[in-house]
Amino acid sequence: MAENVETKTEEAPKKGKNKFLLIILLAVLILGGGGFFAFNTFFVHKEGEKTEKKKEEKKLNVEKTYLFALDPFVVNLAEHGRFLKATIQLEYDDPKQEEIIKQKTPILRDSIITLISSKSVDSISGPEGKIQLKDEILLRVNQIIGKDFFRNVYFSEFVMQ
Repeated sequence: MAENVETKTEEAPKKGKNKFLLIILLAVLILGGGGFFAFNTFFVHKEGEKTEKKKEEKKLNVEKTYLFALDPFVVNLAEHGRFLKATIQLEYDDPKQEEIIKQKTPILRDSIITLISSKSVDSISGPEGKIQLKDEILLRVNQIIGKDFFRNVYFSEFVMQ
Protein backbone atom coordinates (compact mmCIF):
# COMPACT_ATOMS: atom_id res chain seq x y z
CA MET A 1 0.00 0.00 0.00
CA ALA A 2 2.81 2.34 0.76
CA GLU A 3 4.20 1.80 -2.67
CA ASN A 4 0.95 2.76 -4.38
CA VAL A 5 0.82 6.07 -2.55
CA GLU A 6 4.33 6.97 -3.61
CA THR A 7 3.64 6.36 -7.28
CA LYS A 8 0.53 8.55 -7.22
CA THR A 9 2.46 11.46 -5.71
CA GLU A 10 5.10 11.25 -8.45
CA GLU A 11 2.46 11.44 -11.24
CA ALA A 12 0.76 14.54 -9.81
CA PRO A 13 3.72 16.92 -10.42
CA LYS A 14 4.01 15.73 -14.05
CA LYS A 15 0.40 16.70 -14.77
CA GLY A 16 1.06 20.15 -13.27
CA LYS A 17 4.16 20.59 -15.45
CA ASN A 18 2.25 19.56 -18.57
CA LYS A 19 -0.52 22.08 -17.84
CA PHE A 20 2.06 24.82 -17.24
CA LEU A 21 3.90 24.02 -20.50
CA LEU A 22 0.60 23.93 -22.39
CA ILE A 23 -0.39 27.35 -21.01
CA ILE A 24 3.00 28.82 -21.97
CA LEU A 25 2.77 27.31 -25.46
CA LEU A 26 -0.72 28.72 -25.99
CA ALA A 27 0.39 32.16 -24.73
CA VAL A 28 3.35 32.18 -27.13
CA LEU A 29 1.12 31.18 -30.05
CA ILE A 30 -1.49 33.83 -29.22
CA LEU A 31 1.12 36.58 -28.75
CA GLY A 32 2.93 35.54 -31.94
CA GLY A 33 -0.29 35.56 -33.94
CA GLY A 34 -1.24 38.95 -32.50
CA GLY A 35 2.20 40.35 -33.31
CA PHE A 36 2.01 39.02 -36.87
CA PHE A 37 -1.45 40.57 -37.32
CA ALA A 38 -0.30 43.92 -35.92
CA PHE A 39 2.80 43.96 -38.11
CA ASN A 40 0.81 43.24 -41.28
CA THR A 41 -1.89 45.73 -40.38
CA PHE A 42 0.20 48.70 -39.29
CA PHE A 43 3.60 48.40 -40.98
CA VAL A 44 3.34 46.52 -44.28
CA HIS A 45 0.64 48.74 -45.74
CA LYS A 46 2.57 51.90 -44.91
CA GLU A 47 5.64 50.58 -46.70
CA GLY A 48 3.50 49.51 -49.65
CA GLU A 49 1.96 52.98 -49.81
CA LYS A 50 5.43 54.54 -49.74
CA THR A 51 6.62 52.41 -52.64
CA GLU A 52 3.46 53.24 -54.58
CA LYS A 53 4.03 56.96 -53.93
CA LYS A 54 7.64 56.64 -55.10
CA LYS A 55 6.51 54.89 -58.28
CA GLU A 56 3.97 57.65 -58.92
CA GLU A 57 6.64 60.32 -58.33
CA LYS A 58 8.96 58.60 -60.81
CA LYS A 59 6.16 58.54 -63.37
CA LEU A 60 5.50 62.20 -62.74
CA ASN A 61 9.19 63.06 -63.08
CA VAL A 62 9.31 61.35 -66.46
CA GLU A 63 6.29 63.37 -67.57
CA LYS A 64 7.71 66.62 -66.22
CA THR A 65 10.92 66.71 -68.23
CA TYR A 66 11.39 69.15 -71.08
CA LEU A 67 13.81 69.29 -74.00
CA PHE A 68 15.57 72.39 -75.23
CA ALA A 69 16.75 71.92 -78.82
CA LEU A 70 19.87 73.76 -79.90
CA ASP A 71 20.39 74.65 -83.53
CA PRO A 72 22.56 72.12 -85.40
CA PHE A 73 26.32 72.40 -84.97
CA VAL A 74 28.70 72.13 -87.92
CA VAL A 75 32.18 72.11 -86.45
CA ASN A 76 35.74 71.52 -87.66
CA LEU A 77 37.32 68.72 -85.67
CA ALA A 78 40.90 68.80 -84.38
CA GLU A 79 42.09 66.93 -87.49
CA HIS A 80 42.41 69.03 -90.62
CA GLY A 81 39.59 68.51 -93.13
CA ARG A 82 37.29 66.60 -90.76
CA PHE A 83 33.85 67.93 -89.82
CA LEU A 84 31.07 67.05 -87.42
CA LYS A 85 27.42 67.93 -87.75
CA ALA A 86 25.49 67.36 -84.54
CA THR A 87 22.06 68.34 -83.32
CA ILE A 88 21.86 68.43 -79.53
CA GLN A 89 18.90 68.56 -77.17
CA LEU A 90 19.19 69.27 -73.46
CA GLU A 91 16.78 67.72 -70.97
CA TYR A 92 15.66 69.76 -67.94
CA ASP A 93 12.87 69.78 -65.31
CA ASP A 94 11.76 73.35 -64.66
CA PRO A 95 9.85 75.04 -67.51
CA LYS A 96 10.11 78.39 -65.70
CA GLN A 97 13.84 78.44 -66.47
CA GLU A 98 13.39 78.29 -70.25
CA GLU A 99 13.81 82.06 -70.55
CA ILE A 100 17.19 81.86 -68.81
CA ILE A 101 18.23 79.06 -71.17
CA LYS A 102 17.24 81.16 -74.18
CA GLN A 103 19.26 84.11 -72.86
CA LYS A 104 22.33 81.92 -72.31
CA THR A 105 22.05 79.99 -75.57
CA PRO A 106 24.96 81.82 -77.23
CA ILE A 107 27.18 81.00 -74.24
CA LEU A 108 26.04 77.36 -74.30
CA ARG A 109 26.68 77.08 -78.05
CA ASP A 110 30.15 78.65 -77.72
CA SER A 111 31.12 76.26 -74.95
CA ILE A 112 29.90 73.23 -76.92
CA ILE A 113 31.63 74.37 -80.13
CA THR A 114 34.90 74.88 -78.25
CA LEU A 115 34.61 71.41 -76.72
CA ILE A 116 33.69 69.58 -79.93
CA SER A 117 36.32 71.32 -82.05
CA SER A 118 39.03 70.09 -79.67
CA LYS A 119 38.07 66.44 -80.27
CA SER A 120 39.58 64.08 -82.83
CA VAL A 121 37.64 61.66 -85.00
CA ASP A 122 39.08 58.68 -83.12
CA SER A 123 38.04 60.04 -79.72
CA ILE A 124 34.35 60.45 -80.64
CA SER A 125 33.76 57.80 -83.29
CA GLY A 126 33.01 54.92 -80.91
CA PRO A 127 30.11 54.56 -78.49
CA GLU A 128 32.35 55.22 -75.49
CA GLY A 129 33.59 58.43 -77.08
CA LYS A 130 30.06 59.66 -77.70
CA ILE A 131 29.07 58.91 -74.09
CA GLN A 132 32.15 60.75 -72.84
CA LEU A 133 31.33 63.70 -75.11
CA LYS A 134 27.78 63.78 -73.74
CA ASP A 135 29.12 63.79 -70.17
CA GLU A 136 31.54 66.61 -70.96
CA ILE A 137 28.80 68.67 -72.63
CA LEU A 138 26.48 68.07 -69.67
CA LEU A 139 29.18 69.19 -67.26
CA ARG A 140 29.86 72.38 -69.23
CA VAL A 141 26.23 73.41 -69.70
CA ASN A 142 25.47 72.78 -66.03
CA GLN A 143 28.42 74.99 -65.08
CA ILE A 144 26.98 77.77 -67.24
CA ILE A 145 23.31 77.58 -66.15
CA GLY A 146 23.60 76.18 -62.66
CA LYS A 147 24.48 73.05 -60.77
CA ASP A 148 22.57 69.96 -61.99
CA PHE A 149 20.03 72.00 -63.95
CA PHE A 150 20.20 69.81 -67.03
CA ARG A 151 19.56 66.09 -66.61
CA ASN A 152 20.81 64.67 -69.86
CA VAL A 153 22.16 65.46 -73.32
CA TYR A 154 20.73 63.84 -76.43
CA PHE A 155 22.23 63.70 -79.92
CA SER A 156 19.41 63.68 -82.45
CA GLU A 157 21.91 63.94 -85.31
CA PHE A 158 25.60 63.01 -85.35
CA VAL A 159 27.42 62.92 -88.70
CA MET A 160 31.19 62.99 -89.20
CA GLN A 161 32.99 63.61 -92.50
